This record gives sequence, C-alpha cells and structure tokens, in this order.
Amino acid sequence: MNRIPDELLSRLLKKALSKGGDYADIFIENTKPLTIQLEDDKIEKLTSGLDSGIGIRVIFNGKSAYAYSNDFSEESLEGIAEAVSSAVRENAESTDLIFDMTRVKPQLDFIIQQYPGDIDIKKKIDLVERANRTAKGISSSIKQVSVIYRDAVQKICVATSNGTIAEDERIYTLGIVHAVAADGKTLQTGYEPAGGLAGFELFDENLFEELAVKAAKRAVSMLGARKAPGGRMPVVVSAEAGGTMIHEAIGHGLEADLAQQGLSVYTGKIDQQIASPLITIVDDSTLPNKRGSFRFDDEGVFSQKSILVEKGVLKGYMHSRLTAMKDGVESTGNGRRQSYKYRPIPRMTNTFIERGSDDPDEIVRSVEKGFFVKKMGGGQVNTVTGEFVFEVSEGYIIEKGTVGDIVRGATLIGDGPAILQSIDMVGSDQGFAIGTCGKDAQGAPVSDAMPTVRIPEMVVGGEV
Repeated sequence: MNRIPDELLSRLLKKALSKGGDYADIFIENTKPLTIQLEDDKIEKLTSGLDSGIGIRVIFNGKSAYAYSNDFSEESLEGIAEAVSSAVRENAESTDLIFDMTRVKPQLDFIIQQYPGDIDIKKKIDLVERANRTAKGISSSIKQVSVIYRDAVQKICVATSNGTIAEDERIYTLGIVHAVAADGKTLQTGYEPAGGLAGFELFDENLFEELAVKAAKRAVSMLGARKAPGGRMPVVVSAEAGGTMIHEAIGHGLEADLAQQGLSVYTGKIDQQIASPLITIVDDSTLPNKRGSFRFDDEGVFSQKSILVEKGVLKGYMHSRLTAMKDGVESTGNGRRQSYKYRPIPRMTNTFIERGSDDPDEIVRSVEKGFFVKKMGGGQVNTVTGEFVFEVSEGYIIEKGTVGDIVRGATLIGDGPAILQSIDMVGSDQGFAIGTCGKDAQGAPVSDAMPTVRIPEMVVGGEV
C-alpha cells in the first residue's frame, strides 16, 4: 500500500473543499491480481501485476466531482485535489478547514488460512490442469473445456473530511469451469464457479475437480434433454439455483440511486407491502468469507447487515454516502467501486431471502404439474417496471410431486413485484451463488442466495 502521511491527507481534503462543498474523501488502492486461464488443453493466459492509484472526490449540492491518478507524487495529488475543488465554484471561505485524522478500527475480521501469494504458482497451474482432465474424462461428448483460476489481494485506504481513515485488505479467490458438449447435432454448455473473500483454502471445500464434474455433467445431460414446455404453470426455484432471481428482480431496484431517480418500481414505497409476508430480504456484507463481504465499503463505512424487506414490507434502500445525504439518512455501507478509476455508487454485497419454515421436499411434492429450476442462467430486468426474463441453465418437469425429466431452452418471464407477492412457500434451506455484478460499466464481486420457494403461477418460456 502506498502510504500517505495523515498530514498530507488532511491537507488534500482541505484543498478539495477549498471552494466549498459538503464532503470530500480520498480513496487509495493497491491491488495484486493473478489469472490463469486454460483453453484447448493448454495454459493460454497467465497474467499478474500490480495496480495502484488514488482518487479524490467532493460532494456538493447533491452532485459529485471525482478525479484520479496513479501518480503518487505530492505535486500530482495536489493537482487532482485542485481539479475537483474547481468543479464546486461556491467561493466558500476555507480558513477554518482543519482535519484531525483518526484511524478507525474494523468491527470484524475474516480468517484467511492460506494467502494466495504464499502458494507456489505450479500448484495453482496443477489445480487448473487437473480440473481440465476431470471435465474431459466425464464423457467423450465433452469437446471443449475452459478453466479459469483467479486470485487478488486488494488493499484500500479511505480518508474522509469527517476526519476518519479506514483501511481494508480483501483477499479474493475464484475458480470457474466451463464445459461444452456436442453430439453432432446439438451443442450444450455447463458452467460452474466457486469463489469468495477467502484464500487458497477455498478449494479445500470447493474442489476444482468437483466444479469440473458438475459443469461437464450438466453439459452432457442437456444433450439428451427435450425442449422445455412453455406456458403458465407452478414453478419451484431450488435453493441450489442461488439468488440470481432476487438479485435482479428486486435487488437492483433497491439501490438508492435508481430509486431516487425514479428508475425503480420500488421508488417511494418505504413501509409498503411489496412482497409476500413470507419474504424477508437482507443485504449483509459481514458474512464470513462470502464474495460480497468486506470490513469497510469503498467509502470507509463499516460493513453491516441491512434488512431491506421484512415480512414483505419494504424497510429501506441500499445507500452510498451521496444517496444517504440526499435522503437525510445514514449510509448503509453499500458504496462500492470497481477500482480507484471509478466513483463509488450503491451496490449490493451478499443479498438473500432469509430461510422459511417449509420442508424443501414438501414444496416439490405440493406441485402436481409444474417446473423445477435447479440452476439459473443470465437474465435481463427492467428496474422501472420490474419485468424480467431469465434463462434456466438446468430445469426439470415436475410430475405428480416428483422431479422428472430434464429439459432445455427454458426461460422464466415475469414481473418482479407480482412474483414476490405470489410466493406462498419458503423452504428451510438456503443456497448461495456468486458472481460479478455489472452496473454503470463497473463490476463488483457479489453473492446472492435464497431458499427453495414455490411460485403458484409463472410464465415459462419454451415450446407451446
């Protein structure tokens, strides 16, 4: 981490606010990433490096000005502080601006057992190559396998005009296997990731070979699958599918910037019933070693657990410092950014529906004829209307309360608020999925989860 003296941080904040403004902060980042990518049975990419930079922001009149650099010379830092101050143009007196900086201690810690940097690169390459061989060995139908290993150590420091300095170290480890199966007429894919705020020990519990087996078997099984039937029917979404539907159907709509701009179907609905009384939705960045966890967000705010929806009632939005200032509330610790090159915006962390009381097997048995979702794919959501379309990576027909034949080509089509209102069974299980969430051209590591749920009627896209 590029250490900047507290006295210089204070002076830069003072300069940033020299022409007025309500708040200023400084974001310093040092990231060491490693990526190993295997394609066609050989290592195609092995990249590592170091990326360091600093950004300075001023908030004024509900707007923000931001500038960044990877030059840590005092002259450069003074220059970007001057640049953001020039955007304010309030001509305020600044003689009384004095910041006594205090370093804030985190309220929790995360245990990292094996720092990625301590693991020999040959061991990481061997892990990738074994995963490739495992996937290829599942079936002669597997024609192509892609395996990716990534780790990164990100150190950040955030200094604010409130007089605080917060530091965090984030260790990310990720493994992905993508398999392609073909039988001459049909081509199908299988995809399986594992990752978190964790070290190399991640693969003690999520063996790369297990990811390879799951991805390859999914691709092969889909070759023999018939096309999914379409129409309105009961749908059971399993916990194993992860919380992708919740992340998209409601999560983005509860990010405060979209709600404030009227770009969310949930705008202005605090304390209103927006979901079934069985549904409680939480965003929690304090969960141990989950992909969306941290000690401080990218604005130096403590990580925390936020109840967004409680028994179907909307309780609040996910806030950054800027959106919190607009609404006259406290930040929820959801100010996140891809790197020092971006200004922070409200983003999800680990977002999930809390467990219910229904037996997951009983949920399936309660459906005479319907559709079972075991694995979700990608999707699109209109946050203004709540309408969504999701791909199903692995789905099955439910016949007489039993999960039956696998089918392919299914989509889920619906309206987020209506679907959430209609859920009438919530399982006692819960399953997490991981991803990198995109918004405003920025990516952020996240996880999401939900229990097994029953939706009494939903449109399933497929053959009619």
